[in-house]
Amino acid sequence: MAGLQPQGDLLKITHRENWKIQHERLHVKHRGHEAMHAEMVLILVATLVVAQIVLVQWKQRHQRSYNLVTLVQMWVVPLYFTLKLYWWRFLSMWGVFSVVTSYVIFRATRKPLSRRTPRMVYKWFLLIYKLSYAVGVIGYLAIMLTMFGFNVFFRIKAEDSMDVGVVMLFYGLYYGVMGRDFAEICSDYMASTIGYYNMGGMPSRSLTDDICAVCGQRILVDVDEEGIIEDTYQLSCNHIFHEFCIRGWCIVGKKQTCPYCNEKVDMKKMMNNPWERTHVLYGQLLDWLRYLVAWQPIIIGIVHGINFSLGLE
Repeated sequence: MAGLQPQGDLLKITHRENWKIQHERLHVKHRGHEAMHAEMVLILVATLVVAQIVLVQWKQRHQRSYNLVTLVQMWVVPLYFTLKLYWWRFLSMWGVFSVVTSYVIFRATRKPLSRRTPRMVYKWFLLIYKLSYAVGVIGYLAIMLTMFGFNVFFRIKAEDSMDVGVVMLFYGLYYGVMGRDFAEICSDYMASTIGYYNMGGMPSRSLTDDICAVCGQRILVDVDEEGIIEDTYQLSCNHIFHEFCIRGWCIVGKKQTCPYCNEKVDMKKMMNNPWERTHVLYGQLLDWLRYLVAWQPIIIGIVHGINFSLGLE
């Protein structure tokens, strides 16, 4: 065994020297091309600025179409890289998520809507939300512990623990985005079908005090009473809902207005304890990631196309 150690060191040295040689060749190849590189950087910056302006204007003027196109890209772009790079583990998880979510969407868009469907939909997407949150946090902790060298205590190689952390963080963030976006679409369809919600105008039905506008079912527990199975929650506009329904509507479905009168919901008041307020920050992080995954590859592709048409390498 002792005789094999120098050979291992020799292989490592050879690999490092190989990397240095390749690095030097890259510098030699691009030496004297500073003007071209500066032009490519300007093209990249200009494309990013223009794309950002276009996307912001699109989102403000036609939010529904923007969200739909972004969601389709979020669903398809990772699939392309998965097939190209043979990431079969991600593909299998993506397939299971897609099949179950497709069934949930099918149930949510049926007319007439089954009385059990709203809770089934929110339970599924709440499960996805909590799992993605937990997996993302574990992945982030794995990355941070590796950076501080704690992997040594578990006798795990730094590259292995870092890979696990990055993969778990990506899984958590990606499925968190997908779950929230699909939940928003289902929330719109179900609430519009029930009739107490209309995103573009007045509701088609009048809401009484004993009906939950999110699921359309009766409210059996008073606001001041503590329910055995579920509590009742009253918004600042005085409309009353099942607590599970309104939390699913606001936190999972990304709606921050009353399902009936569209008055702004105070999300800080809805959070029962400080730990739950991290869900708001997590939701904002997922919104930022949506842009990164859905639009960044397309913007980079446009930049490559411009560079190729101008003869820039």
